[in-house]
Amino acid sequence: MEKVTIIGAGSWGSALARILGDNNHQVLLYDRDEATIEEINKYHTNIAKLPVGKLPDSVKATTDIKEAVTFGDVLVLSVPTKVIRGVITEINEVVDKPKLIVNASKGIEPDTYKRVSEIVYEVIDNDKILGFVALTGPSHGEEVINQMLTVIAAASTSQEMAERVQKMFSNYTYFRVYTVNDLIGAELGGSIKNVFAMAAGMLYGLGYGDNARAALITRGLSEMRRLAVALGAKEETIYGLTGLGDLVVTTTSFHSRNFQAGVKIAQGKNLKQTLASMSMVVEGARTALSAYQAARKHNIYTPIIDAVYNIIYHQQPVKEAIDELMLKALKPED
Repeated sequence: MEKVTIIGAGSWGSALARILGDNNHQVLLYDRDEATIEEINKYHTNIAKLPVGKLPDSVKATTDIKEAVTFGDVLVLSVPTKVIRGVITEINEVVDKPKLIVNASKGIEPDTYKRVSEIVYEVIDNDKILGFVALTGPSHGEEVINQMLTVIAAASTSQEMAERVQKMFSNYTYFRVYTVNDLIGAELGGSIKNVFAMAAGMLYGLGYGDNARAALITRGLSEMRRLAVALGAKEETIYGLTGLGDLVVTTTSFHSRNFQAGVKIAQGKNLKQTLASMSMVVEGARTALSAYQAARKHNIYTPIIDAVYNIIYHQQPVKEAIDELMLKALKPED
């Protein structure tokens, strides 16, 4: 039995608490929102972030960061990458002994292009880090909270730590975890796919069909591979659960907040209006900026990423961006 603290009681943090509770681990959820914490402790629900399903009665919650960090031998980060630096700075101030850190967020920091693992090792004193694992792959909290079959991966430079997380989260009814030794590829795949999820939503919002979406997934995978490999990933990782798997689930499902955001943008809302209308964080918007910047720095051809960037940050009409993609010079697929 593990003692696990989950930092962030959003939809995915709550879903992960469900798995760990079902697997008989001791779980403490942390969040700053007092109403959310009160609801979890009293009713074992989180209606605002996850309107379906319930948490096990054994799962507890707190607004006290010191209590939360002290409780767990394992710290699971499930907060938007926009606030990750601030959150782990707070953790570093109160952590009492080396912890295994598991990141369940998906994003790349703009301007630095840093992955969450890099930020963690930069901000937290390294003698307070027992190990780092990225828990990532094709998964929606709305399905996990209802114990629907899900398969993802635990990625780490340490096989021992990856296997510890694998055993912690896996069960024989609805949740299975593989291990991956390419941390860079797993983190990049889980982040970059959100850009294409927004693009898929834009296609849907304009009335395009399955043919267009299939093309987007295929060509998006090609861009993801080129950019991720340039940033140090293994090519085979991009074709696994943390790359292709995550790309498919977020480009084909209304559960995806990034897909939903793309629909809204295609229907006339700008980025500010879109984000304001959603209750959950849209990581794809920030990642579009990070991926665009990284592609320019490394001279990588990423026409779809560029188009999403221009739509979001330069208000280019979605139809105009699609027309420009269609007008590019004809060439071999590879």
